[in-house]
Amino acid sequence: MVKKYRVATDRLHLWLMLVLTFSTGVIDAVGYLGLDRVFTGNMTGNVVLLGMAFAGGADLPILRPALALAFFMVGAALAGRVLRKGPVGWSGHTSSSLLTVTLGLTALAVYVALVDVHAEEILGSITTSGLATMMGIQAATAKRLKVAEITTVVVTSTITGLASDSRLAGGKSPFWARRFSAIALILAGAVAGALTLKVDLWLGIAVSALLSAVVTLLGHLRHRRDLRQEAEESAAETALR
Repeated sequence: MVKKYRVATDRLHLWLMLVLTFSTGVIDAVGYLGLDRVFTGNMTGNVVLLGMAFAGGADLPILRPALALAFFMVGAALAGRVLRKGPVGWSGHTSSSLLTVTLGLTALAVYVALVDVHAEEILGSITTSGLATMMGIQAATAKRLKVAEITTVVVTSTITGLASDSRLAGGKSPFWARRFSAIALILAGAVAGALTLKVDLWLGIAVSALLSAVVTLLGHLRHRRDLRQEAEESAAETALR
């Protein structure tokens, strides 16, 4: 007899992507407050910062936001190439991509704990570029998973959808719960990231690495169970013929 899950796979994927949204808030707070005002997840922020810096904005950074933007795209491109080999939804490629994010963030947390990244410009730039690469991989993976209204790295479109589709705007408020949750969680992540800086820079990165590890493990275990369930259902159908 095939067992049914208490939580549907689609619902679990939604929860896991919301966890990564919180994690992005943590990473962006660490990057912006602790690493010279650089967004490593929200690339819209970096584009705006660069525009203002090019126009002569006082003391606005150029190098690190530019590198973060470039390495985010590199991470997304690499993940896109890997994920394209697998089916839409969770697959072994999804697990591999998120495992890469977990290991990358863990390595960066150790690096920041052992090295004074504020001592030299290049050390901080390595950190922000590495974080941006991991966030690019994460964003591309979330996109491939296709959880409606959840990108994990930006909530501007989520805020727009929440308002424009609301009953106040004459809509029916579809996905309002997940939209609101994504906005609240990235805000909560930013608060948590700012608080971790009171301890040390590495802590926020380590928190995000831990969250990524949990998401990777839970998602992969459900994927394996789904495959077994499909095999059992197929065997049962064959036996009945």
